[in-house]
Amino acid sequence: MTDDVHEQLRGAAQAHRPDRARMLARVERGMAGTRSAPGRARALGARSRVVFAAVAAAGVMTVAAAAVAIVSTVPGPAPAPPAAVSHTPTAPPTAPATRDPDASQTDTALPTPGPSRTAPAAPTPTASGASSASASAPANPGRRTEDGWLWSDGSLDPHSIPSWSQSNVTLKARESLTALTVELRIGSTPGVKDTGHWQTRPADDFTVTVRQEGGFLVYRWVLRPGRTIPSGEHVFAGQYDHAAGGRDAGPDTYRAEAAAGTGRALVWGDFAPVR
Repeated sequence: MTDDVHEQLRGAAQAHRPDRARMLARVERGMAGTRSAPGRARALGARSRVVFAAVAAAGVMTVAAAAVAIVSTVPGPAPAPPAAVSHTPTAPPTAPATRDPDASQTDTALPTPGPSRTAPAAPTPTASGASSASASAPANPGRRTEDGWLWSDGSLDPHSIPSWSQSNVTLKARESLTALTVELRIGSTPGVKDTGHWQTRPADDFTVTVRQEGGFLVYRWVLRPGRTIPSGEHVFAGQYDHAAGGRDAGPDTYRAEAAAGTGRALVWGDFAPVR
């Protein structure tokens, strides 16, 4: 319907042609009764023709402008809605193919490392008791009288007599000791029997045991936990009876295992036989 009105108004505006002669005739007839002189009538008629010509032209322009305004204000057809955009979801990526566990992998498989082989660690001596000290030294130890900061010596005390003896283990330490085990082993020759022991350090600093063990009379000194021994010379002595007429010290041995701030030390040795 709006399209028809639009076309009709446009056609009317374009087809309108004003009749100037008829308009001027009507104006002159209406004003004929008011004219009193022929000269005035002629002048007024000329002026009227000019005025009405302008009015007629203005009327034509007004009608055309009105027609154009009406046409421009008539709403046209509503714009068509935009075409819907289709959003098709993208297919998920295809999962990688599963490798056949039986397939050959000669070009990508890494070699499996074999078990590592390390040399067994050397046993570390401890100062916790005689059994560990005995295990640390070989069955036939020979002599090792010095180990780092620790020096040792085994000797028969000069105050020994034909039926009684004292064996001394002398240690010289260049470090303060935080652990110490001293073991004196006296071979069970005829008549050997314990009669006592002593040490140059306080007796309360040590746990001391004496017993028969595997054909030996064994004296063992173990430094108590939390006690220390200053650097210097220290003596540990075992006393025993034996058969009269002297005694062979050939089977006698000693071992000493100590710990200090810089590490551990282990020494051992024997006693010269009595001549």
